[in-house]
Order: sequence, then C-alpha cells, then structure tokens
Amino acid sequence: MGENYALILAGGSGTRFWPLSRNARPKQLLDLFGEGTLLAQTIKRLEGLIPKENIFILTNEVQKEGVIAEAHGIPKENIFAEPAKRDTAPAVALGVGLIAARDPEASMVILPADQLINDVKGFQEVITDALSISKSSESLVTIGIKPTWACSSYGYIERGEKVDIPEVKHQAYEVKRFREKPATELAERFLEQGGFSWNAGMFIWSIPTVMKELEENAPDLHSFVEKVRDADDKESTVSTIFQCLHPISIDYALMETAESVLNIEATFDWDDVGSWISVSSYLSESGSGKVNKTNCDVTEIDSESNIVYNSVENSHVALLGVNDLIIVQTEDGLLVANRHQADGIKKLVKKLPSELQ
Repeated sequence: MGENYALILAGGSGTRFWPLSRNARPKQLLDLFGEGTLLAQTIKRLEGLIPKENIFILTNEVQKEGVIAEAHGIPKENIFAEPAKRDTAPAVALGVGLIAARDPEASMVILPADQLINDVKGFQEVITDALSISKSSESLVTIGIKPTWACSSYGYIERGEKVDIPEVKHQAYEVKRFREKPATELAERFLEQGGFSWNAGMFIWSIPTVMKELEENAPDLHSFVEKVRDADDKESTVSTIFQCLHPISIDYALMETAESVLNIEATFDWDDVGSWISVSSYLSESGSGKVNKTNCDVTEIDSESNIVYNSVENSHVALLGVNDLIIVQTEDGLLVANRHQADGIKKLVKKLPSELQ
C-alpha cells in the first residue's frame, strides 16, 4: 500500500461574508472565531495523520498568495492554482493526478478548507477508519453528517445496508444514492425516514480505485489525470487542458455513478459556517430578552436578535430600536442587512464597485 495524502480544496468566492470577505480573501482565509483561519485549522487538524509534505492544496490565482501565507509548513510546490473555475470534479481530478505522480498506490483524503470542526481527535479517528475501509474494500468512501434539522441547503446521502469491515470502530454503509438539495418538505421526510446524512464533501479513496472508477464513469477526467501524472511540466499541461474540461461537481461526475461507494456517518462536530447566521452561533450574547449576538461591546436600547461583527479597533456599535439585523463593520465597508435575507448578500456583492468585491 502507498502512503496517505490529503487534498484540500481552497478555492471559492468571498461573497457570503462581505464586507469581511473579498474575492482574494474568501471564508477559508478569515479568522472568524479568533482560532486562526479555517484553512489553517484544516491543516492543523491533519497533524499526526498526514505528513505536511503529503498535503496538497488547490486554490486559484487570486487567492494563491493568501493561501500560501496560511499554509504553514506546506511545501510551496504542493500549492496549485487552478487556471479556471471548473467546479469540484476537475479540481479533484487535478489533485488525483498530482498525488498519483508522487505515489501511484497512494490513498488520499479530500477535504474542503472552509469547515469548522473542533473535535480533532474524533475527526482523525473517523478519517483513519475511512482510509482503512477504502483500502480493504476497494471502495470510494464518503463522510456524512447526521442531520440535526431539515436543511434544504445541503445535499443528502441515502444509506443502504451495513458493510462489515474488520478492525474499524465506525460502521460503514452502502450508499443507495445521493440526493440533491431537497425542498424543506422532502428534507423533513428524509429525517423522519432515517438513514440519511448530509453530504459534507469529504471523500477518501486509493489512487488505483479512483482511477478505475474514473476510467469507467468519467473517461475525460481519467485521461486528464493520466496526462497530469505523466507530465514533466505539470503547470503547462494543466494550463492547456484544464479550461477545456466540462464544469461539473464530483458528485455528478463520479460519486453517483461509481460501482462501490460507502458512507461513514461522522461522530465529530461539524459546521460549514455558510453565512453570518451560522457565525452568530459562536458569538457572545449581548442584551436582554431576545439577545443580540456580537464579537464586540455593544450599547443597545430596545434592540433584539441582531448580529454585530466589528473588526475596526477603537470603534463602538450602538443599537437603538432595531431588530433582526446583520451589521458588519470593516475599515472600508459597512453591511446592514435583514438577517432573514442573509442569502441575498451574494447578490448584493455583485452590485458593489469592483474594488470592494
């Protein structure tokens, strides 16, 4: 068996957390909770599990400088900028090719860079079992999150029969199918029925297994992986071919059609921190009654259920008779939004002057 590697996906836009986030500084490059950026936390979470020289990070040209600054101990040659936006399947295929060039028998873990997980021990135990399962079963393994509410913003994994794998603590299940983001009513039925997990976008497999599945289900991506793996000048090869690949998610391109996919439900905490609403769960309470959530001192009168995030030193926020607002202040931007329209911040950012995006 080859060594273990990790591929961290650290691209994406900076629209949901404006004005704190920007195109060059998206969510994964923000220190939202005073514990380091989400990317730095993702790397740290792998300590003792994956050697830093075996960690690859994919980003884009706009964000590459910021990623390098946060990727302490990761060799610069392991940080690769995608030349175009092509969704997760081409990105993952690029990572497979880069790792296959190092070790054609390797096993690899694919992780998003922008998720919050505090239980590092629990995370490592799950990933260790997933690596063992991927090797012994020759399957693609995905990590699911136990749903806590009928969320219509996540994809779902429907589990089938149990699969007995010796010498692992976490139960593996066959994956019956992947279900795209459902309407709330359907998500509620998923929870009532049981046997569904949120799709966290974490995948584990060996290079030989994923190459076999790509050859059968996504031959264009398989060909791309081979060209990256065998190329002497990888940057030139990727620059020429990558932009010609069809934009498609790894779920559609591979996971939904692969012959053998197994699921483990996570036993660790997990939050994709998808909006200012999510961030508010980790902020301090301020006020009486229906409290405000803040990262700073706030003076308020008759103000409830507001989210206040202030990154400007020596400034103070005062609230008078306002409810259900998101207020975010930076040196060059101020957001005042209805908290019930948090999803609309992405649309708002598109209307801003380009230098503020």
